Amino acid sequence: MTKVLITTLGGLGLFILGMKMMTDGLQMSAGKRIKSILSAVSSNRVVGFATGAVVTAMVQSSSATTVMLIGFVTAGLMTLQQAVGMILGANVGTTVTAQLIAFKLTELALPAIAIGVVMKYFTQQKKTRYIGEVILGFGLLFYGMTVMKLGLSPIKSDPAFLDFFIMFDPSSVGGLLLCVAVGAGLTFMVQSSSATIGLTMTLASQGLLTFPGAMALVLGENIGTTITAQLATLGSNNINAHRAARAHTMFNVLGVGLILCVFPWFIQLVDTFTQAMGSGPVDQVVGDDMVNIARYIANGHTLFNVINALFFLLVLPWLIKVAVWLSPKEEEDIDYYRLPNFGDRLIDTPIAAIVETRSEIQRMAETAKYTFRKTIKRLKDRDYKRLSKWRQVENHLDDMQREIVAYLTRIYQSGVSESEAKELSSLMRMTNNIERIGDSVENIAQAIEEMLEANLTFTEQAMADMDKLVDKVAEFMDLISSAMRKRPANFMNQADNLENAIDAMREKYRDDHIQRLRSCECGIDQGLVYVSLLTNMEKIGDYCFNIAEAVAGKK
Repeated sequence: MTKVLITTLGGLGLFILGMKMMTDGLQMSAGKRIKSILSAVSSNRVVGFATGAVVTAMVQSSSATTVMLIGFVTAGLMTLQQAVGMILGANVGTTVTAQLIAFKLTELALPAIAIGVVMKYFTQQKKTRYIGEVILGFGLLFYGMTVMKLGLSPIKSDPAFLDFFIMFDPSSVGGLLLCVAVGAGLTFMVQSSSATIGLTMTLASQGLLTFPGAMALVLGENIGTTITAQLATLGSNNINAHRAARAHTMFNVLGVGLILCVFPWFIQLVDTFTQAMGSGPVDQVVGDDMVNIARYIANGHTLFNVINALFFLLVLPWLIKVAVWLSPKEEEDIDYYRLPNFGDRLIDTPIAAIVETRSEIQRMAETAKYTFRKTIKRLKDRDYKRLSKWRQVENHLDDMQREIVAYLTRIYQSGVSESEAKELSSLMRMTNNIERIGDSVENIAQAIEEMLEANLTFTEQAMADMDKLVDKVAEFMDLISSAMRKRPANFMNQADNLENAIDAMREKYRDDHIQRLRSCECGIDQGLVYVSLLTNMEKIGDYCFNIAEAVAGKK
């Protein structure tokens, strides 16, 4: 008994490790392609559905795709309808894994492991190492299936185990619901529907599960996989991210419920379809194995998700309305003074983790912009009480920088592709320059504070010039903030023009100020404050230009 358990669990562990390596390798090698596909996604539900299926087929994991989509919704890069349409496609795309497992490729497992190890650990080119990781994962996956099969083979003739598996008899309502519940529970625990489907196929091929019992487990596994999307929204304040996760759960739970209502006819459909595709009878035995049942299970998994997706694609607007109804809270304004809450939920999916970090950097930029506007208002309303909050805000921006930089470092250490490493460097540059904007705003606040304490005032012309410079700096901050979400075609030209304009205005206004000092229109104390404000405005322009270069991918 102990040996059976250890061998089976060890095989399952190898399978999960192989699946993870395949997914990671595919994400690393196809990262740029995935981003380009996602950036081109349309609000058309059919296009979104097809995109979700293609991306999931590329990364071999619906969980990875779903986590990415939740990240994009959180960052505001994708609407709720786009994300839900793509999640429908992801559920279809993930069935490619089950179809792959159903092929009799176990003899290729050890050669694939040998080739994969050489390519991953004994070559220098990153692209070759990523491909090696995919091949190694492929080999481990099928070797894990072989080990599970060997572990389960001794119990096929054990009456106690046979009596145990009799419970998974879907001919009764209780047995059917038990199968669904066990499938959902197993997938919830291992966080991979592909792994539990692989285990189900192995049990069925050893004759321990009937085809209807195996299909009932697979239906449950489709429910269990939705927990990944729910976990991805933990810590997120974005209401649409929660709604996308709710829609994913509803889609699978309601779909399983509908199929359960017609379960005997669904089993017959799968049987007819698979035989029409050229497979032998589901109960055909060669040696000690049921050689065709894995293909029937894979086809059943595919048919369920295709039928389910097509149905909900037709009623997608109503599905979204129900998701909104289940999460009725209105989206709040930007929470300027909330620290990022990254956690570990996305660290194994670099694409999604980078998108989430970008979202927090956007919020940090909005916080800096908001603080600049609030601080500069004190020049006119001279409200000393409101100005006194600047130190708390500056400390908050410092804390945000520490949290974001630490998380970016963790993503980098988790293993990323060359393009992702470059993007992480750009994000780091953005974060550091936003923090420097905060330092300049702090200097501006201190200068205004000195001005108010000494009851100093500027001349009418000096104040008018300062208003023009403030407007230009605010325009630059608005430009980079919006470009973080969607970069305009002539973005760097705009950024270059704004930086040159701010530099020119600073020089002109400083020269004008010197003339006012000479003509005694302005006092020395006011002049020192005025020059300090001009200098820090010009610095903010420089920092904005640095951020613009990072947004454009130039540095």
